[in-house]
Amino acid sequence: MANARDVARLAGVSVSTVSRALAHHSQVSAVTRERVTAIAAQLGYRPHTLARGLRLGRTHVLGLLVPDLENPSFASVTKGVHARARAAGYAVFVADSEEARSAEPTLLAEFAQRVDGVIVASPRSDDETLRRALGELPHVLVNRDAVGLPSVDADDADGVTQALGHLHALGHRTVAVAAGPTSSWSGTRRVEGLRRAAERLGDVTLVELGSFRPYFSGGLAAADHAVASGATAVVAFNDLMALGILDRLRGRGVRVPEDISVVGFDDVAFATLVSPALTTVRVPHIGLGQSAVDLLVGMLDDASSAAAGSAGASDAVAHEQLPVELVIRGSSGVVPQK
Repeated sequence: MANARDVARLAGVSVSTVSRALAHHSQVSAVTRERVTAIAAQLGYRPHTLARGLRLGRTHVLGLLVPDLENPSFASVTKGVHARARAAGYAVFVADSEEARSAEPTLLAEFAQRVDGVIVASPRSDDETLRRALGELPHVLVNRDAVGLPSVDADDADGVTQALGHLHALGHRTVAVAAGPTSSWSGTRRVEGLRRAAERLGDVTLVELGSFRPYFSGGLAAADHAVASGATAVVAFNDLMALGILDRLRGRGVRVPEDISVVGFDDVAFATLVSPALTTVRVPHIGLGQSAVDLLVGMLDDASSAAAGSAGASDAVAHEQLPVELVIRGSSGVVPQK
């Protein structure tokens, strides 16, 4: 039966590089990772997770804390985490806080005794609460960042800049903003990004409608405010809210995009199943989950190497930001001619 030394010999690398490549460590180049993976598959070699865990004093289990598994965005993050963790030889325990910030410290404390590290999607908790709850447990935040904590997020500011630029090019000068919860980290960044983008454009007036629940029901409420505001377009906190806006406007006989344009954020699967299809900012949620695993596994490997007397981990706090993309569909159009 093939072992790691056999793979290393054929690939022309060290045994430790084989281990890192198969764990998708960020310090291994893509070319080396592909060569090692191909040779391992050819030889039928797979790392022995239990033996490696006993040797390193690790469980080879990761924890994932999300606020709402029914939200398509976090379901996609979870899918990315599972796929990448499985490829790296890790199992994943998932906990759903059900949007209750107060439940997060308890859930993280339960993880601490069972996992090597945890990936945390916590859009509501403040930085200090997260630091206290995480303690010494190795961790990576996903879909947000916090000073001093390793994280992976998406470029929210660029996303709303693209959205507002698109509407501006279509002639819209009065744009309504349906914000999410005031405690939402990403929601705050998106509103701030819209304000900065409007200031740069110079001739766009933002009408901030207020804060709404980040669900379909929140969009139903926001739609009436958008119509009353006189805006010719509305940018919603997320796609679920945007879908609610579309439904309410249809019920009121307001045409989209002839009377008002609607733009969402996330690009969930439902965005293409409505009529008109939703213009939105595509966030790589699966990629966020995959990158979070890569970062966390790399940190765990570095810590193990340091404990064994090899080169230690860097003191720099890791942060990765993934790009987003505006997807133009039928819900946005030229400004109505009066």
